[in-house]
Order: sequence, then structure tokens, then C-alpha cells
Amino acid sequence: MGWLLIALPLLGAAVLLLGGRKLDKIGPAIATVLSWASFVVGLLILVQMLGASVDERAQHLKLFSWIPAGALNVDFGLLMDQLSLTFVMLITFVGSLIHVYSLGYMEHDPDKRRFFAYLNLFVAAMLTLVLADSYVGLFLGWEGVGLASYLLIGFWNWNPAYATAANKAFIVNRVGDFGMLLAIFTMFAAFGKVDFVGVNESIAGASKGTVTMIGLFLLVAACGKSAQFPLQSWLGDAMAGPTPVSALIHAATMVTAGVYLIVRSNVIYDATPDARLAVCIVGAITLMMGAIIGCAKDDMKKALAASTMSQIGYMILAAGLGPVGYAFAIFHLVTHGFFKAGMFLGAGSVMHGMNDQVDMRRFGGLSTVMKITWVTFGLGFLAIIGFPGLSGFWSKDKIIEAAFVGEGWRPWVFGGATLIAAGITAFYMSRMFFMTFHGKRRWTEDVHPHESPLTMTVPMMILAVGSAFLGLGLVIVDFPHWLEPVVGAHPEGEHPVLSIPVLMALTMIVVAAGVALAWMRYWRDEVPVTPPVGSTATRAARRDLYQDDINEAVFARPGLHLTRSLVFADNKGVDGAAGGLAALVGGSASRLAKLQNGYVRSYATTMLVGVVAILGVLWVIQ
Repeated sequence: MGWLLIALPLLGAAVLLLGGRKLDKIGPAIATVLSWASFVVGLLILVQMLGASVDERAQHLKLFSWIPAGALNVDFGLLMDQLSLTFVMLITFVGSLIHVYSLGYMEHDPDKRRFFAYLNLFVAAMLTLVLADSYVGLFLGWEGVGLASYLLIGFWNWNPAYATAANKAFIVNRVGDFGMLLAIFTMFAAFGKVDFVGVNESIAGASKGTVTMIGLFLLVAACGKSAQFPLQSWLGDAMAGPTPVSALIHAATMVTAGVYLIVRSNVIYDATPDARLAVCIVGAITLMMGAIIGCAKDDMKKALAASTMSQIGYMILAAGLGPVGYAFAIFHLVTHGFFKAGMFLGAGSVMHGMNDQVDMRRFGGLSTVMKITWVTFGLGFLAIIGFPGLSGFWSKDKIIEAAFVGEGWRPWVFGGATLIAAGITAFYMSRMFFMTFHGKRRWTEDVHPHESPLTMTVPMMILAVGSAFLGLGLVIVDFPHWLEPVVGAHPEGEHPVLSIPVLMALTMIVVAAGVALAWMRYWRDEVPVTPPVGSTATRAARRDLYQDDINEAVFARPGLHLTRSLVFADNKGVDGAAGGLAALVGGSASRLAKLQNGYVRSYATTMLVGVVAILGVLWVIQ
């Protein structure tokens, strides 16, 4: 039954893409029903798994022989265990809610059939990624997600800026994909295997250098897909796609793939402390970068994109902490999937009521005219800042506690980064909430804000309930214990360098400070419609900390000059040598051809000259 998880949304994509215009009206409903059907299948498998003993819950399903190529023999199979099924439930449930939301959001788009086909393709590809039982199968889903994201980000490709954003996301992700390929090639060269079980069994006998190399290559792949430093530049531009796409990419699917990859490869990372340290460094840098960038964005969707970058940074950092953090990384990933999807859909609802405007400086006072959006977005906002009792409080605070575990400088650097970022998160998320829903109304007379239809608000309400209570529910069912068969148990005797009550108090203090500062600047005080020039740091944050400029200077321009040099060398060197040789042969042939003119007197003269020359040589020799 597990194969139906992928087959159902894949069938929807095929039917909608091949069915033509006659499915324009019913196609979106078909895609939505098939997405929910995949969720129902996942729910049935979950019930079956819960009924089995812990040792029997993981199930391998071989579908067919995929790559029989000599020493490389790869079967296409599915691995349904606690980790993969957690992702299945998140992807299918949140993804299906986004399908329902899209019924209202894309109602008047003439190409909505194609849009829903791409949504189904996205869900099918992500399910392939998390259900595959080998790195090659995972890579198939990995590339499928990349293709679907390219199609969805550039869905309105008649706009050159949107087409450029899709190309940027596609190209940057190909850099990460190269890292994944190198990891797979290294696994095959070292172990002769690429399936999870075979690789994990071979790690113990591998050299430290080989394992570290694999771990670093996998990190490069995760950086590309999860928009982590230094491959994070595509994420903000990905907001060019329709808002449901942003919710799908940033909440339950694409950007979580890197976290899944690292946690799935926990046996590899447990054997290489150096690669794990690199994962922690990348996560710490990215969570700070995303938080700082989010403070300066006036575009509502781009501010949420920066927030996603930062929150994924938390998860990557937790995954790099090893057994003390694997389960908490997935815990926060699940809760984040709900409150971030809810906020993205809330942003789409605001755009729907504000004539597609995204500039928060043109909002203000929307709480009185969009009450459902205000409440649902507000619950997501409170969850992400870690308001006590809500989902983010239970998941993100566990990562902060885990980051303070260790010896030497690491707990103070990584733990300090998570703590500071929590305060900055509270500031920029409060800034967004206050600028959008509170304070003085700043919209123009031609805008008439109104609440969105039920097809849009009902998914928002469901996600808001998850934002409020899902974290507590996962604590009650002991979610880390659920993942133990895959990621291992939390190590005994590992405690933060600061006591948990002290860490909780410090977290609440920095969060409260962030909220208070945002309240003073963006609710109590009047928000200028035109953004002020700001400090050097503010201007840098508005330009995404110059990440595009750095990529341009370090990679794009040197690459352009290298390409031009190679073209010049090819034209003047290789082509020039070949052309010169051809000209020499051709010129010689044309000159020799003149000797064959058909006149007897010319031939007689040539013969006479030849005879005289021969006689002259003989005379000299004698």
C-alpha cells in the first residue's frame, strides 16, 4: 500500500498535464482529492505502524530492480519507518491544506489546471525523497522537487523578474545537487553500496577521511536545498511564485529536505565529528543571517522567507549536535511546518484583500477588517517567537537547550547564537505583525481590504490550531522517543552548561525585549510609508547582507571571465590551429592545381625542367 503514497499525486499530475483544457474546471478538484487520498493512505499506514511492536515498525518495500549495472545494483524500494512516516504525514496534510487554499487563491487564474498539476508533482517528488530506501532513490525525489519548484516559482514566467527568480533557484540548487552526486559516488567507490542499510553497515570499517568527505558532500547538498549558507541566496527570490507555492516550499517540503538528509544520515555524522562541527557552523551562521535580514524587509513574503532561512538554520544546527539534537531538529521541523505554512497563507490572504500588495508599510490596522486572518496569523506569530505553551515554545526551546550542551567553547558559541537569534526573531516577527495588523491605517483610497473566502480561511484556521497545540501534543506522546529507533536515544548524562530554568528565563527575557522594541517602533510610533535610509547595517540587511553581490564578485564574474578566456583560446588556439592547417592544405592544393592546366606545352616544359634537374644532380654527384 505504501507505493500509493507517491502514485496518487503523481497520477494527478499526469492526468492534469495530459488531459488538456477540458480539465480546466475539474482539474484542481481532482488534484486536491488525490492529495487528500495520499494523506489517508499515510494515516492508515501510521495506524498499522502504531499497532506493531517497536522492532517491527520499520518496513522495507521493494518495488522493482532499478539499476542493474554490474557492481552497481540498485533496487527501487521504499523505507517506511518512524522518520519517513513523520514526513509523510506532514507533507500530505499540510500539502493538502495548501491545495484547498489554492482553490480560492488561484480561482481566477487561467492556468490553474497546470498550477495544480505542478502542486501534485511537488508532493509526489517530496514523498519519493523521504520514502526512498537508498541515496539514489532519494536523489530522484531530490531532483523532482527541484524541477517542481522551478516550474512553480516561475509559474507566472511572463514576468521577466519571476522567470529570473526561477532560474536562480534552479541554478543554485544544482550546486547543492553536485554535492549530493559526489557523496553518492564516494559511497559507491568506498563501499560498493548506495542503499541506507548497506552504507550504514559499512561506515564502521571506513576510514575517517572517507566518512568525513561523505559528510561534507552531504552538507553541501543540504545547503543548496535548505537555503543554508553559502547557498541561501535563492530563497528570497523564490517569493516570485504564487503564495501557496511559498507555503509549500518553505513549510512542509523543499527546504526541509536538507534537514531530513542530515538526520537520515545520522550514522555517517556520528562517525565524523569534523563534519558534524561543519553542520553546526553552517546552521549557526544561517540562523543569524536569516534573522538579521528579516529585520529589514518590508516585503511581507520576503520577511517570512528570511524567517524560514533562520528557522531551518536552527534545525540544521540541532542536527549537527548529533544524538542530543537529531530528534529536536525534526520536532521543530514539524511544528514549523504548521505555523510557517499558516503565516504564508495568511500573507496570501492579506495580499488577496490588499490588491496583491506586499509592502507592509502600506498596511496597518488590518485587524479590524480581516479578523480571521489576524487571529490565525497571530497564533503562528506567537508560536514562532516561542510564546509559552504554543508549539514553538516546546520545539525551539529544546534546540536552545541542546545547543548549550557540550564542553569548551561550543556551547557558548552555538548556544549563544540560538539565544540571540530568539530575541531577533521576536523583534522581526513582532515588527511584521504590528506593521500589518495594528497601528495607523496606511493603505491608499483605491484599496478596500476584505476577508478571504472560506476555501482560504479554513486551511488557515486548521494550521492555526496546529500552531497552538501541536507542540504540546508531540510532547505528550514523547515524540523524541518515537524517533529513537531511527536516530538513537538521547544520551544519558548530557546536560546544558546552564540549568534549564536559567535558559528558559534568559529566552523569555530576550523574546520579551524583542517584542517590546518592535511594539515601540512599529505600533506605538507612526510607521513612515517611505522607508528611511537607515544605518549601514540596515542597508546591508535590505540587500540580504550582500549575498548576491558576493556571489557576483566571487563566482559569476570570475566565471564569466574564465568562460570568455576559454572561448578566446578555443577560437584563436584550437580553432585557429585547425583553420590554419586547413588553409595551408587548401592553399597548397590550389597552387598545385594550377600545374594541371591541360596544355601540352606546359607539360612538355615541366618534363624538360625535370630532365635538366635530374641531369644536373647526376653531374654534381659524379
